[in-house]
Amino acid sequence: FEPVAFAPGGLSKPRDNKTFSGLPLEEHLEEKNAEAKCGLQIINLNIGDIVNWVKIEGVVEELYNVVALPEAWRPVALGFKTDEMRHMLTVGEKKKLN
Repeated sequence: FEPVAFAPGGLSKPRDNKTFSGLPLEEHLEEKNAEAKCGLQIINLNIGDIVNWVKIEGVVEELYNVVALPEAWRPVALGFKTDEMRHMLTVGEKKKLN
């Protein structure tokens, strides 16, 4: 593992329980005088620069299983508590847009 960029909180806020306390991340946040944030960052892996980012606030404090889909059309974040996935996600052949 070779660190390329600093993502505050790994881009999830810390859990306030003993399971995840005392991690090196806490020390890194203190060193950089940073606060853990929940969000996504696009990082140029060649030079470590943050190209773009989205900060997520509100009830969402952690992200799981984020993936980049090559050749994705109209990328979007989908929730699991509604029927968005059934209406918005298609797997299979590409459809031509009008």
